[in-house]
Amino acid sequence: MLTYFSVGFVILWLIIASFPFLWTLWGSFKVQADFFSRADWTNALYGVFTQQETGGAFTTQAYSGAWIDEEFWKAVVNTSIVVFFTVVISLTFGTLGGYALARSGFRYAFWLLMLALVFRAMPHITLVSGYLLPFFEWNIWGILPTTIIVLVAINQPFTLWMLHSFFKNIPKDLDESAMVDGCTRFQAFRYVIIPVMWPGVITTGLFSFLLAYNDFAVTAMLLSSENQTMIPAVVSFLGTTQEQGNVMFAVASVVSATVPLFILVLFFQRQIVSGLTAGAVKG
Repeated sequence: MLTYFSVGFVILWLIIASFPFLWTLWGSFKVQADFFSRADWTNALYGVFTQQETGGAFTTQAYSGAWIDEEFWKAVVNTSIVVFFTVVISLTFGTLGGYALARSGFRYAFWLLMLALVFRAMPHITLVSGYLLPFFEWNIWGILPTTIIVLVAINQPFTLWMLHSFFKNIPKDLDESAMVDGCTRFQAFRYVIIPVMWPGVITTGLFSFLLAYNDFAVTAMLLSSENQTMIPAVVSFLGTTQEQGNVMFAVASVVSATVPLFILVLFFQRQIVSGLTAGAVKG
């Protein structure tokens, strides 16, 4: 009886959790009059107005309008650049810093981690507002490198904590054995510790990817309209009280931005779960 209840609960949860995305995916192939019909919600199912306007029950107008007419592909390219460099730089500094803190026997390592935790807990918008004035004065506002630097600064406390936790699980005997065999400290780190650390590095890289990929506050405030990433671009399709947007472009671009995340999570679900567990134990 308990098994049937558990299975039924999981199925119900899956339906509730997946419904918003599946409904958005379905509606992205309809025209706005169907997907946002107030008179009859079943229009979104059968595509009454979609058939009248396009001759078929499904249309790719929203995708072609967003990707080609509004050049959403530029936002995809910008997002790829920002995410790639944010992850690479964050992991480079985070790996070296996490290793140093994990192997340090000094008291200041603990307080550095506490300070990193404070910065991690602060709202992103608080940190971004402090950067705005100097960026305007130095005329470096609106470009991708500036945003990458800020995202790395925001992400660094998280990578330090994550990688520090993983390094603490690796016995110091490995370092000492490598140095007895003639390696320097850096060679021991490079040839002995890093190969053991790959699962932790991949997990931390995945979380850094998700942070940079889904960020709105930093990218919306620091990037000009020509250099927008995907999330601010989706919001811009919705328009403002002064300017009319195209909601179907936003729907199609939301689906386009979500699909890569689903694929990523499906491929790396084991690493993500192990990363969450490690953080819970060591945090």
